[in-house]
Amino acid sequence: MFKFLSAIAILERMANRKLYLHYLALFGAIALGAILRFWNLDLKPLWMDEVITAIFSLGKSYNDLPLDVVLPLERVPEIFTLQPGVSCSEIAKNIASQSTHPPLFFCGMYSWLKLLSPLGSEWVTKLRSPAAFFGVAEIIAIYYVNRIAFFPSAGITAAAFMAVSPLAVYLSQEARHYTLPMLLITLAVLALVQIVKDIEKRQKVRFWILLGWVIINSIGLYIHYFCILAFIAQTATLLLLICRRWANILNKSQIWLALILSVSVVAISFLPWLPVIFHDYNRSETTWLESPQNISPVYQTLISWLLMVISLPVENQPFAIAVISGLLMLLFGIWVGWQVFKGLRQLWHSKSTHLATLTLLSFSICVLLEFFAIAYLLDKDITAVPRYHFVYYPSFCALIAASFSQTKKKEERKKKKEFNLHSLFFILFLVGILSCIFIVSNLVFQKPFEPEQVAQNMNQNPSIPLLMVVGYRDYQDVALGLSFALALEPLKEVKEDKGTMPNAQCPMPNAQCPMPNAHSSNIAFFKQSPDFAPVLQKLSQLPLPTTTHLNLWLVGPGRKRQDYPQQITLSQQMTCAIDSLQHYRVGVPYQLYQCGSKKS
Repeated sequence: MFKFLSAIAILERMANRKLYLHYLALFGAIALGAILRFWNLDLKPLWMDEVITAIFSLGKSYNDLPLDVVLPLERVPEIFTLQPGVSCSEIAKNIASQSTHPPLFFCGMYSWLKLLSPLGSEWVTKLRSPAAFFGVAEIIAIYYVNRIAFFPSAGITAAAFMAVSPLAVYLSQEARHYTLPMLLITLAVLALVQIVKDIEKRQKVRFWILLGWVIINSIGLYIHYFCILAFIAQTATLLLLICRRWANILNKSQIWLALILSVSVVAISFLPWLPVIFHDYNRSETTWLESPQNISPVYQTLISWLLMVISLPVENQPFAIAVISGLLMLLFGIWVGWQVFKGLRQLWHSKSTHLATLTLLSFSICVLLEFFAIAYLLDKDITAVPRYHFVYYPSFCALIAASFSQTKKKEERKKKKEFNLHSLFFILFLVGILSCIFIVSNLVFQKPFEPEQVAQNMNQNPSIPLLMVVGYRDYQDVALGLSFALALEPLKEVKEDKGTMPNAQCPMPNAQCPMPNAHSSNIAFFKQSPDFAPVLQKLSQLPLPTTTHLNLWLVGPGRKRQDYPQQITLSQQMTCAIDSLQHYRVGVPYQLYQCGSKKS
């Protein structure tokens, strides 16, 4: 009896130790994920979309932007201050009229920034931190998806993979609504897996799980429109699995009724915003998505899959480094794909994991089919944008992690060695950490339109005063110009004699309001329609400069190089000659003009 009790005690200690190590590994994954997401959170400059996030999240609208005025660069951060006393309904009204997104994310952001006000010099970190927090929460959520769908070790593997996934870390450092809807989709998939298992084993659906699924999806629809795609894919997956296992379901009518009611409630909850989404579809902000070119959606999707597991420096790198990095990524992607294929085959043929594998695969395939339908039928190729693949990323991550976990179990059966059990995933894990280090160091996933590089190009000669003029077509161009100004402002030394500028914003035209002095840098937004002519006219009416030399940078979204005139008259006192060697294009063109007084 004593030996029997001793054996039980030893087994209990072993079980407790195993449980302790299990949760220690989970905590380690969460901690590592948090470090990677908050590391250098404010290093990269805000880009156009993040500027738009800031405007609406601060309780403002495009009507609050300084258009048709000359604004000193050091005053640009003052635009990004919290507007007090703004309600969620007012934010929703601004969003409905001036943006193409649901309002709930921006309402939450306003509450967050209000809590942290005054924002001070760290306002960029505060703006991006919610995305990082949601990214950390995503690690916990994906752990439970795989724990419930497969087995506990698959949960740990999923948490570790999510913690170091390059795409997940990149999205977590964007001041945009990607990690929040991704978190909600993960929770919805978690509920979906549990619903499918309940139907299979219990022959019923638990009310509280179904209610949670309804609430999560309803909230998601007001966070990001792409949650509609996720909801349709979940519904299609449920229909597919129920029809596939129809003969094994006993309470068919009760289950059908519960699911029909649930789907109907989610759909009805979105009806108040439905007219807005139809209006948003034809807005100019969505026309930038190009039509698909032959099979481009296929290889663009494969590239996005690759970026989920490895991201090495290829952007703005020397040709040799870009080629080597690209080849290494391709080879590693092929190796990961082969390991995942072997693991998925085992999961598919295992009776205990077949249903969960089918559920996650069905959801992923449904979303991908929706992506291809939007690309080919609506001529908007959303597959070209890696960040948009967040819609099915949770199920993608879960399947990769489960595949590597299944491979580990097979290795354990064959070799009985712990090193071999962990070696495959350890390689994936290390590559993920290396990729994330490149990301947080601004070597990978650099910001679109390269605001940092634009600022460096414009600041070639800091001793000469600078005027950046943005000829905007719409408010997105204004946000783009503000992103350039935010990147440029820290580079300019603050030497202005503020006494020469009686007004922070100099209205146009006004001959009594002088231009800044010889050490100042400024920005102005002038409407271009249909060409540069209105911009050139306003430049000629600018207030009298107080300097004899000026670098004028003209940013012309939608313009071609030949659209830039050879000479510009500034304030009827300066002649600005084009510098043919200083023409750049980063999605939009910008051109340097060197201005000098006519009298000189």
